[in-house]
Amino acid sequence: MSDPRIVPANRVSREDLDLVMRDGGDASSCRCQWFKLPQSQWQSTGRDARDDALAEQAGCGHPDAAATSGPVAYVDDEPAGWVAVEPRVAYPRLRTARIPWTGRDEDRDDAGVWAVTCFVVRRGFRGRGLAKSLAVAAVAHAQAGGATAVEGYPRVDGGTVSDLFVGSASVFAAAGMTEVSRPTPLRAVMRVEL
Repeated sequence: MSDPRIVPANRVSREDLDLVMRDGGDASSCRCQWFKLPQSQWQSTGRDARDDALAEQAGCGHPDAAATSGPVAYVDDEPAGWVAVEPRVAYPRLRTARIPWTGRDEDRDDAGVWAVTCFVVRRGFRGRGLAKSLAVAAVAHAQAGGATAVEGYPRVDGGTVSDLFVGSASVFAAAGMTEVSRPTPLRAVMRVEL
């Protein structure tokens, strides 16, 4: 695999981001909106509305817009992957989730902390280290956006492909993150201060 070219989502077309989501497993229906929507809103929102929300958050096709929601990876000019990273406060479900907070006493409203919530890698591009490249790009993207820290909530046992939308510990380690807590035997909180 040639080195991926990773660009902010506002510099890609909606069609390219849609292709990544369509061929990316659970992302086909979720569109990286699970952490963005409260449960009541999630249940009343269909895939088309989630797709519209993702495209708006990513600023697809609007290179002059502020890119906040993450970069897209291309391999040989094919859209191959995506990583969701935004200020942690942009993810309402993280505020009440157990994983980020167990064993930690931290300001949940600190807008300087960004969170990596989802990785999507298209079938045919998996198993080539693309998620590690996306994690590195996510940290750089967050830093360019003014982040003071970036964290993620990976699986620590590998898991199945559908479990790995949150990333693995090795993916976050490749981006310079270290474990700061272990809220469950299967999940960690990993973080890098910027």
